[in-house]
Amino acid sequence: MARAAARITSRRDAVLREMGLGPVWRLRTTVEEDAPASPEASAAAQRESAARIAPDFVPHARAVADTPETAQVVPAAHVAEAIAPPRHSVASPAASSRNRTGTEDRTRPAKPAKVVAMPDPARSKRIATLDWTPLEADMRTCSACVLCERRNQAVPGIGDRHASWMFVGEGPGSEEDQRGEPFVGQAGRLLDNMLAAIGLQRGEDVYIANAVKCRPPHNRTPAPEEISSCRPYLERQIALVQPTVLVALGRPAALALLESEVSIGAARGRSFDYKGIPVVVTYHPAYLLRNPQDKGKAWADLCLARRIVAERKRGAASN
Repeated sequence: MARAAARITSRRDAVLREMGLGPVWRLRTTVEEDAPASPEASAAAQRESAARIAPDFVPHARAVADTPETAQVVPAAHVAEAIAPPRHSVASPAASSRNRTGTEDRTRPAKPAKVVAMPDPARSKRIATLDWTPLEADMRTCSACVLCERRNQAVPGIGDRHASWMFVGEGPGSEEDQRGEPFVGQAGRLLDNMLAAIGLQRGEDVYIANAVKCRPPHNRTPAPEEISSCRPYLERQIALVQPTVLVALGRPAALALLESEVSIGAARGRSFDYKGIPVVVTYHPAYLLRNPQDKGKAWADLCLARRIVAERKRGAASN
């Protein structure tokens, strides 16, 4: 038994080293997670942890401090506190691609913006009645926005259709457009490692979807009107899965779920609300590949989401 446990630990450590995190992504034990801590001890632990974590993730650095015992829930009415104003115009493909991959938090235009709803309530109402098979068929033949013009295929989503965890990304990239499955490239491999670090794996209690179902040309960031066109599909997927928590990977995903432009840095560390479902906002794996110094922040976000799931399951069991 001890040898088996050592093999599991060794395998997990190898995965974490591959991510450049070392023990930073190590799971906390049940005792560590559930043991109550005084506010003074928690604050001291957070200060100590922040001081320990270097930008290059020193291999022997200890784990990032876990999130507080009770998640802070931000009602929809208070989402504006985390808003980063919108761009004044849609960026060029090259500029948008850079924004998607390397500058998740650096664009701060002047005013908050709501997603502009597409003027097709009949379409939204029809999509809201579809079950899985007709829903995915409808996605594959959709022509509601310009993204349909250059796609190879639509990429609906994948995973456990009764999952507790639902991850929402930005949109398909080149590999996803070819294979018809979300997160299959290098960013997908990092996402799989992130899931493994909290005891999850693709297809088991996890459903993965995107804000838009067709690849934006040149892998640019989806425009707000494209996200709005696809939103009825995402809403229906969420209604069918009924997850315990939603994790928004990047700004376009947060925009789709919260209907407001948000700054990832300002939105992190708390829980928002989507129709009664907690939403945790974190960085997109593609951003983390180019900015590994922020992997520790993403780990803290996953710990927050994990705690929310545990709290909601405990609450459901006690009722």
